[in-house]
Amino acid sequence: MKFGIDRLVADSSLRAPLAGRRVALLAHPASVTQDLTHSLDALAACGGITLSAAFGPQHGLRGDKQDNMVESPDFNDPVHRIPVFSLYGEVRKPTEAMMDAFDVILIDLQDLGCRIYTFITTLRYLLEAAAKRKKAIWVLDRPNPAGRPIEGLTLRTGWESFVGAGAMPMRHGLTLGELGLWFVSTRKLDVDYRIVEMEGWQPDAAPGYGWPLGERPWINPSPNAPNLWMARAYAGTVMLEGTTLSEGRGTTRPLELFGAPDIDVRAVMADMERLAPQWLQGCRLRECWFEPTFHKHVGKLCHGVQVHTEGPYYAHDQFKPWRIQALAFKAIRRLHPGYPLWRDFPYEYAFGKLPIDVINGGPLLREWVDTGSATPQDLETLTRHDEQAWLDERRPYLRYGTR
Repeated sequence: MKFGIDRLVADSSLRAPLAGRRVALLAHPASVTQDLTHSLDALAACGGITLSAAFGPQHGLRGDKQDNMVESPDFNDPVHRIPVFSLYGEVRKPTEAMMDAFDVILIDLQDLGCRIYTFITTLRYLLEAAAKRKKAIWVLDRPNPAGRPIEGLTLRTGWESFVGAGAMPMRHGLTLGELGLWFVSTRKLDVDYRIVEMEGWQPDAAPGYGWPLGERPWINPSPNAPNLWMARAYAGTVMLEGTTLSEGRGTTRPLELFGAPDIDVRAVMADMERLAPQWLQGCRLRECWFEPTFHKHVGKLCHGVQVHTEGPYYAHDQFKPWRIQALAFKAIRRLHPGYPLWRDFPYEYAFGKLPIDVINGGPLLREWVDTGSATPQDLETLTRHDEQAWLDERRPYLRYGTR
C-alpha cells in the first residue's frame, strides 16, 4: 500500500498545484516515506516544491521530548535552511508570523486513533487559522493503527481542551485526513482543504486491523508510542495519566501496562473478572512486576497488569481497551476505597479540573468509578448511546473500506 506522502512524491500530477507556492510541512519522526526517507528530505528532493518552513507538534519535529508538557523551541533546520516552528512551545495555535511563512501546509503526521492524542487538536487549530488567513491545508493521509472500532464516552460541551479537540468518543476510528473533513464540516470552516489519500489501505484486514503489519515498519510518532500494541491499548491506558498509577513510563512497554507499589493486582484482576467478564474479551491480561526508571513511582517495585494484544487470542472486534481500564479503576476503588487514585494538577494547562475528567471530556467516568452502587451496565448504557451516535455521525467522512 501507499501512504499519502508516497503518492505525492511519486506522482508529479499530484504535486502540480504546489508549483509556485511556498510549502510548509508539519511532521515528526514517523513522517517517513516507504523507504524510510523523512518526508522533509523527500519533499525537498521533489521538483516543483519550494519548502519555506516546517512545523513540529507535541514532542517536536525530532520527537526528542520524552514526557508530556515538555515544550519544544523553534529552530532553523541546518540542512534545508528553513525555519522550524514549534506548535508545542510558546504557543499551541500558529501565530500570524508562522502563517505568513507559507501558502500551503502539508500535514504528514502518524496518529494513534485516540481523541486525546494531541496531533488532532493541532490539525484543528491549523484548519481554523488557515480559514481565517486563506491558506491551504493538505493532509498526507496515514493509517489509523487502532482501526475502525469506536469506544468511549463523547466529550461533553465545555470540556474542550488541547487533549479534547471536539465532541467525539475516545476511540474515533478515523484517519487524520477524515478527521479534517469532520472539523471542516462541524466547525463550518471555509478553507482550501484536501486529502492526499492512501492507496490500498484495508482497515478491517488481518493481521494489522488498521496497520499494514509486515509491510510498513513502526516508527514512534511520540517517544512513548513504541509499537502497534501500545496503539491498540492507548485509548484505555492513556487514562492512567490522570491517576496515581504508573502507565509504564520509564519501562520498555509504556502505555501497555499499569500498576503501583501498593495495590494487589491479583485481587484487582479477579474483581474485574467478577464484575464484567464481557469487557475483557479479545486480549489477555497478565500479572507483571516492573520498576520505572523515571516518572511515577520511579525506582519502586510496582505490581501491575500488562494488556496483551499481540498474540493469536487478539480479537479486533471484541477488544475494548477503554472499558478494560475503566473496570480496573472500578475494581481498585472497590478493593481499596480510600486509595488516592485521581491526580490533581493542571493537566495540559486545564486549570481547575481533575486530569481524569479532562482526559475523558467530562466527569462521568470518574463519577461512575467513585459511586459505590454504580454497575458496569450503568456505564455500558451511557457509553453505548454515545458510540452509536458517533457511528452514524462519522459515516459521511469515511474514505476507505466499508462505510
